[in-house]
Amino acid sequence: MKKILPLCFLLASSGAIAQTQPTSLKVNQQRIQTRLLELSKFGELANGGNGRVAYSKADQEGRAYVIGLMKKAKLDVTIDYAGNIIGRRKGRNPALKPITFGSHIDSVPNGGNYDGPLGSLSGLELVETLNENNVVTEHPLELIIFSNEEGGTVGSGAMIGKITPAALKSMTQSGLTIGDGIRSIGGNPDSLSKVVRKKGDVAAFIELHIEQGGILMTEKLQIGVVEGIVGIEHWDATIEGAANHAGTTPMNARRDALLSAAKLIVALNEVVTSHEGRQVGTIGKISAEPGAYNVIPGKVVLGVEIRDLSHDKIWTLFREVEARAQSIAKTQETPITFVQSSIGVTPALTAKSIQDKIIRAAKSLGLSYRYMQSGAGHDAQEMAQIAPVGMIFIPSVGGISHSPKEFSKGVDIGNGANVLLQTLLAIDRE
Repeated sequence: MKKILPLCFLLASSGAIAQTQPTSLKVNQQRIQTRLLELSKFGELANGGNGRVAYSKADQEGRAYVIGLMKKAKLDVTIDYAGNIIGRRKGRNPALKPITFGSHIDSVPNGGNYDGPLGSLSGLELVETLNENNVVTEHPLELIIFSNEEGGTVGSGAMIGKITPAALKSMTQSGLTIGDGIRSIGGNPDSLSKVVRKKGDVAAFIELHIEQGGILMTEKLQIGVVEGIVGIEHWDATIEGAANHAGTTPMNARRDALLSAAKLIVALNEVVTSHEGRQVGTIGKISAEPGAYNVIPGKVVLGVEIRDLSHDKIWTLFREVEARAQSIAKTQETPITFVQSSIGVTPALTAKSIQDKIIRAAKSLGLSYRYMQSGAGHDAQEMAQIAPVGMIFIPSVGGISHSPKEFSKGVDIGNGANVLLQTLLAIDRE
């Protein structure tokens, strides 16, 4: 019977056994960059951006390209009922739960070529590095390319049982509903219950991603150790005033809903910035009625968003904003009401044990790092509901993301992939 060697050994080409340290393993940085370029051709736009939105022809072509690479890497590739591409590699101990890693390859309209593909193709490179060095992990490994991340983390959401029948009827940028989109990529929306994994089914999930911000670049740091992915809450704030003639109504006799809205916008900023921390608050949507030069606005609706790693802090901030709103409403004689406009996104903290392993990996590779939070949503946020998760950031040049100008340097890509590799090996050794 052929003996399967432990992780700390490699099979030399001569058949001799050579001992090595896991930290000596390094990914092929150029291979990742080449594949990022090749993948970018699917959905490439004239301005250099990418339109590989979920379920589109370009997405289907990109998926076929990645599946081909995964099969060449000797992964056992399947497509689950949510359309997730799963590549499994056997471990020495089949009784252990799989260590999972990956990201997505779909893009936003006119997006970039690194958000998602970096983590997906670096995960593939991790597998090939292990193959080329004849390393067999204790745990089975699963590289997961989640479907439709940009349209609402649909693939990872399905894996935790989050996708409702109503959600399947939602339209996507491809022109298909989510349900029809899932069918178009080989899934079956009628069988999503069979995709669901429970707590304990997965040993861990790790995701490598561009930062999508400028902190690492500004501070000249190489690795971001993500502490968690922020929660998000939305409200519609409705301000009721009195529409009247703009030319004949004196300034002191007006009940201007838009003036009250302006005061509320300032109040939100003052409340959010008055607290220590990295919370953010935004009013990015506004509608004023009747919307004419010569009519005082009688009604305004604002879209209010607050994000933070703490659910309690989000609501503390909101209650302060609400109190300020009531003061404005009384002074301006313009009633203000808030209605939560959607189901909120729950904050997802990463596992401290995996954070520590990411730091040890960065230190062993001589890389600088800092703790940070993710202000954007990711598949890791969904996976955190069923497994310990870790997330690694690398610098994004200029802090630009979701744009044709999105770019990360080759050296940073290699650094991130090597930290991903070493973190996975550390989890496997536990």
